[in-house]
Amino acid sequence: MSCFSCPVCGGRLERLEKAYTCPGGHSYDIAAEGYVYLLPPNKKHSKMPGDDKAMVASRRRFLEAGYYRRFSDMLNELALRYFPGDSSAAVDAGCGEGYYTGRLAAYLSAHGAEGPLCGFDISKFAVKAAAKKYRAIPFAVGSMFGIPVPDASAGLLTNVFAPIVPDEFARIVKRGGTMILAVPSERHLYGLKQILYDEPYENERRDTDYPGFRLAERVPVRGEIGTDDPQVMRDLFAMTPYFWKTPREGSDRLFSAKRLDTETGFDFLVYVRE
Repeated sequence: MSCFSCPVCGGRLERLEKAYTCPGGHSYDIAAEGYVYLLPPNKKHSKMPGDDKAMVASRRRFLEAGYYRRFSDMLNELALRYFPGDSSAAVDAGCGEGYYTGRLAAYLSAHGAEGPLCGFDISKFAVKAAAKKYRAIPFAVGSMFGIPVPDASAGLLTNVFAPIVPDEFARIVKRGGTMILAVPSERHLYGLKQILYDEPYENERRDTDYPGFRLAERVPVRGEIGTDDPQVMRDLFAMTPYFWKTPREGSDRLFSAKRLDTETGFDFLVYVRE
């Protein structure tokens, strides 16, 4: 059996050699890269939702260069601390191209925390890249608004800067399980915003209550990035929400900038399912 569920009937999927099947008779082919497509047409908001191929490539170059490694390390430590140690799944919701998922799987395995771990994302390009590199991890194309995971089957859910859908998270995380959300700190990428915008702003800090969950702790991690590499600056920009909403003149300032120095910061919010 797998940690995925059928997007049509909700039955748990079983992985066979070339496809996933459910008790209801629905079948989903496994792509050559190893992922499965579980995104129903009514959950798509565009022809190819999520990050495109160029954005996925930017994210992979930036993350694998190690600029956010300290944040990945803390996520791994927290995940191990709260890992259920039973047959319930660990799910990376909004896994992107798999950087955090892959490092988490390796870390848990190295510390003897064996158990099913899977990831999903709405971007086919991202999931394809993740599955191609991290062959041992099951990946699926799926939506946060209809997560292809059975009810109360996840002992651990991680979410790094991805959309948060409280009802779906409460549905799949079992009682006593843990949800770890990574959110940007107040000054995260402030130096980048000073280049992009005439009036840069700090992010809002919130301790949000989610029905069915209790906030257990907030863990801040801070760092800095300094680079004069134009490719690094472009890659960082391409993996942020600012890529979509920055006026042309702001983008032009970044592309002509000789150097970028900026603070970085993740806050990990750890919730326990009640």
